[in-house]
Amino acid sequence: MAHARSARRSRFRPDLPLVLMIVMVVLLWVAGGASRADTMGQVVVRAGCWAILIAAMLGGPRPSLDGARPVLFLLIATIALPLIQLIPLPPAWWQALPGREILLIPGEPVPWRPWTMTPGATRNALASLVVPATMLLVLAQGNARLRDWLPTILLAMIGAAVLLGLLQFTGARFNNPFLNDTPGQVSGIFANRNHFGLLIAMGCLIAPVWAFMDRDALRWRGPLAAGLVVLFVLTILATGSRAGMLLGGLALILALALVGRRLRRRLSHAPRWVFPALIVAGVIVIGGFIGLSFAADRADAINRLITLETGEDMRSRALPTVLAMIGTYMPFGSGFGGFDPVFRIHEPFELLKFTYFNQAHNDFLGIALDGGIPAIAVLVAAILWWLVATIGVWRARSDDDVIRGRLGSALIALVLIASITDYPARTPTVMAITVIAAFWLAQARSARTQAALPA
Repeated sequence: MAHARSARRSRFRPDLPLVLMIVMVVLLWVAGGASRADTMGQVVVRAGCWAILIAAMLGGPRPSLDGARPVLFLLIATIALPLIQLIPLPPAWWQALPGREILLIPGEPVPWRPWTMTPGATRNALASLVVPATMLLVLAQGNARLRDWLPTILLAMIGAAVLLGLLQFTGARFNNPFLNDTPGQVSGIFANRNHFGLLIAMGCLIAPVWAFMDRDALRWRGPLAAGLVVLFVLTILATGSRAGMLLGGLALILALALVGRRLRRRLSHAPRWVFPALIVAGVIVIGGFIGLSFAADRADAINRLITLETGEDMRSRALPTVLAMIGTYMPFGSGFGGFDPVFRIHEPFELLKFTYFNQAHNDFLGIALDGGIPAIAVLVAAILWWLVATIGVWRARSDDDVIRGRLGSALIALVLIASITDYPARTPTVMAITVIAAFWLAQARSARTQAALPA
């Protein structure tokens, strides 16, 4: 009977939220890997999200935000920040904002102007938030069937992206017309190989959890997930992403923490030495493949790590300028989405080159520069919620909802760490996955809280 119930749960019977989720994931796979406003992918993804949003509102079931209200509130606050920055201010108020004097034209009257220094860029930043809003609505409309299939859908998306990355690694010329990717770079479905490395690291977390959410994990899901993890690790090395290599290593540690207890339970009838032997064997296999990849000169990430020179890294060279800019525009910020033109105002002569510095390459600093103290307050609130929810879900007794919550917590941790040196959450794909992770974490924490209440 248990096998029959498991088979009924696993059978694919699509409903509208599940279909919309699959459509959205495919849309993100095709065109959701860029953060620049002028890429064709932004038009495709946002138009597709509006279509999904309308279809969900007209034909979908009533959304249920049980336990996920913190995610909704944080999203509303995030939308409010650029919206407020676009409200025109009286001339006296606008001139009182720090750093605005450079935009004044001598002898010309000062018109009403918005808070942001770059209204067009801030409107683009606001428009980009249709992606997380659509994802949250589809998740809220979903039922148990969507919850069961979502890890499989995400794993399939990441696996397909890895196959595309391996195709690029062979030297095949693939130019995605929707992205501003660099020819010859192994970046998969992204314009940035570090963002691709983050996605693959997420796959290293999702694959083991996906395997152990099935009662017959050790029969076929377990070996398949193990093979996928090895493939993911090797692909990270092929990308040449140093950050991806760090995130991949961290993901492997977190993955063991996520499924270690369940693996022990499945091996409860085996001798005690089997579990540590499996861990050692896994380390040897992955380490052996990494060694072979490095010996064959295929581990670009390790090669770039060895040859790294801090003086040549534009991120470290630009850091003092970025910090000075934050001080200049505090406490209100310069405006969301406008880092590039604002940086050009302050860019010192010694940093001038033929390419441009598009972001702060530290999204915490970037958020502080863009939105000032209000944005910092929202960011701190989000991180504090994540910390409290993470502590609660990791202390809870494990079930499928809890392990999904722990997975969501770990995925958000990877995004936060990646944001120290990059800006992954500005891409539609990572935005959407972050909402999924937060939704899982919020639902698991809510279920744990309700279970603790007296009947």
